Amino acid sequence: MKVLLVILQVLVSLGLIASVLLQSGKSAGVSGAIAGGAEAFFGKKKGLDDLFSKISTILAGAFLVLTLLLSIV
Repeated sequence: MKVLLVILQVLVSLGLIASVLLQSGKSAGVSGAIAGGAEAFFGKKKGLDDLFSKISTILAGAFLVLTLLLSIV
């Protein structure tokens, strides 16, 4: 049981790391400053950032639950 939980936690942690690294930053330097003005007129593109945000939230919750389960076991 414990080995299964550890393997699952490693997989969830790798997925969490990947989903956080694939998100774009809040400010993307000079290109973010230029695109910031365009976003005011045309609206912000919501695509992969929203998806990665939801995936990160789900994986963070799963990581928390698995960590608590491992501490109990």
